[in-house]
Amino acid sequence: MYHIEQIYTGCLAQGAYYIVSNGEAAIIDPLRETDPYLERLEKDGVKLKYIFETHFHADFVSGHLDLSRKTGAPIIYGPQAQTTFDAIIAEDSQEFSLGDIRLKVLHTPGHTLESTCFLLLDSKGVEQALFSGDTLFLGDVGRPDLAQKSADLTQEDLAGMLYDSLYNKILPLPDHVMIYPAHGAGSACGKNMMKETQDSLGNQKIMNYALNQPSKEAFIKEVCDGLLPPPGYFPMNVALNKKGYQDFNEVKKSGLKAIKAEHFESAVEMSNAIILDTRDSLAFSAQHIPNSINIGIDGSFAPWVGELIIDVKQPLALVCELDRVEEVITRLARVGFDSVIGYLEGGIESWVKEGFNTERVHRISAEELALRYKPDADQLIDVRKESEYRAEHVENAENKPLSAINQWSSLVANHHFYLHCAGGYRSMIAASILKKQGIHNFTEISGGYAAISKTNIATSDFVCQSKLLH
Repeated sequence: MYHIEQIYTGCLAQGAYYIVSNGEAAIIDPLRETDPYLERLEKDGVKLKYIFETHFHADFVSGHLDLSRKTGAPIIYGPQAQTTFDAIIAEDSQEFSLGDIRLKVLHTPGHTLESTCFLLLDSKGVEQALFSGDTLFLGDVGRPDLAQKSADLTQEDLAGMLYDSLYNKILPLPDHVMIYPAHGAGSACGKNMMKETQDSLGNQKIMNYALNQPSKEAFIKEVCDGLLPPPGYFPMNVALNKKGYQDFNEVKKSGLKAIKAEHFESAVEMSNAIILDTRDSLAFSAQHIPNSINIGIDGSFAPWVGELIIDVKQPLALVCELDRVEEVITRLARVGFDSVIGYLEGGIESWVKEGFNTERVHRISAEELALRYKPDADQLIDVRKESEYRAEHVENAENKPLSAINQWSSLVANHHFYLHCAGGYRSMIAASILKKQGIHNFTEISGGYAAISKTNIATSDFVCQSKLLH
C-alpha cells in the first residue's frame, strides 16, 4: 500500500509530493519552508527516507538542504547533477525502495541536462505514477531554453534531447500511469499548461500538443516557438539550489524586525532597500509611501517580485498588513529574496499618524474611462501579456507588457496616458514602478479589461494593426 499527496502552491503554480508506504516517506521537490513537512511526518508517525529533486529549479528555492539537515534523509538527483553539498547522484534506471514500493530513476534531459522523472512501481512492480518534474507538464512540456548558456547548447539542441526523453522513455509507459508534474498553469517554466494538476498519461497522449508531433524536427519547432524571455531571477535561484542557502528560520527571524515609522526612511536609506508594499491595489492607490513598489500579496506575488526586482540580494523593507508579515517573508524566501531588513511597525497607519508624506495613484473606474476616453486622441496602454492582448483588447490600445516595463517606461514620460491590465493587479504594479521612476502623468483603470469590456468602449479579438512592443 502507498499514499501520494500533492502539495500544491498556487502562487508559484508548483507541486511538491509527499509519498508514504509502510512507515517510510519520500518528498519530491519540497518548498523552502520545511516545518509543514516535519509536522506532517510527526503526525503520520513515519520516517523520511528520501528527498528527491527532479532538477535544479529556476523559479523557486527548494527546501532540500534544510529538510536533509533536519531529518538526515539523503538528497537524490538524477544523472549529470553536480552539487557542492552531499547528495546521491543516481544512475539511470536505478531503483530506490520505499516501504512496499519502489521509485525508479528515468533520466530525461531536455529541460535541463540533469532533469529526471521518478516512476513509482507498486508492490507487484506495476508502473503506477510518474513524478515528471519539468519534463512533462499537463498540456505542455518543459521549456528547453533555460539551461542552454550553462550547457553551451542551443535551445534546439536541448529540445532535441527533450524529444528523445519523452518519446523513448515516457510515451512507452502504460496509459493508466498518473502524471504528477512540478508545475501547472501560471508557471513561467512552460507556455501552455493546463489548469489541472494531475492527469493520466493516456489522456496526455491524446491532447498534449508536444506528444503528437509527426517528427523530431516538428517537435523542436513547436516547443521552441513562442517562448518568452525567462524571468531575470531564474539563474540566481538555480545557483542557490546548486550551492546552498541560508537556513529559512534564520531568514524569517531576520525579516521579522519591526521598524518604527520615525526610523523607517533612514533604515531604507542606510541599507539601500526597496520599499515593497504588499497591500491590495485599492489600499495602495489611496495612500502609500513615496517611491514604494506595490506587488500585492494576494496574487502571483513571488513570481512578480522575481520578475521585476530580479536581484535576490536586493534589500527589501516591507509595508504590509501586520498579520501577514510572516507570510510575506516566507513567500519572498521561496524565490530567494532573503534580505528583508524589516517591516513598518504599525503599518501605513503609523506612517500617516506621524505626519509623513504619502502619495496616491490617480485611479478611475471603467465607466469613467468610457466618458473620457477618445480613441483617436488618447493613449491607452495595456500591460497584460501579448497572448492576452491578442485574444482580446481595446481597439487602439497599445500592448506594453508589465514584464518589459523598464524598456518602455521612458517612451511614455512626456504625455498623459491611461493604464490597465486584466483586473487591476498588474496595472497597479506598473503604476508604482512608473511613479518610482518619476512618471506621474497617467491614469490607472480600476477593474482592468474585465471592467472595460462591460462598457461601450470598442474592443477587438484580433490584432488589426501591430502595436506590440518588440
